[in-house]
Amino acid sequence: METPSFTPSQRPLTNIIGLRLSGIFPEGKEPSIRTLRDWTKLRRIPHHRVGHFVYYDPAEVSDHIRTKLKVPARG
Repeated sequence: METPSFTPSQRPLTNIIGLRLSGIFPEGKEPSIRTLRDWTKLRRIPHHRVGHFVYYDPAEVSDHIRTKLKVPARG
């Protein structure tokens, strides 16, 4: 039986701590774990559930935040 190989099209997933430290947020201004859990619960950031575990694709979350999760300017 052949073992499945890792292909470049499959990006590695990370947990919530890995997402926070992945470098997609400015240093010193990373959202708290509680904020990331709230965003996940409210479906504001993309995530993948495997059983009761939640994983994130840092590239997918970064693209989503940059395009869709925008805070309107105060005016």
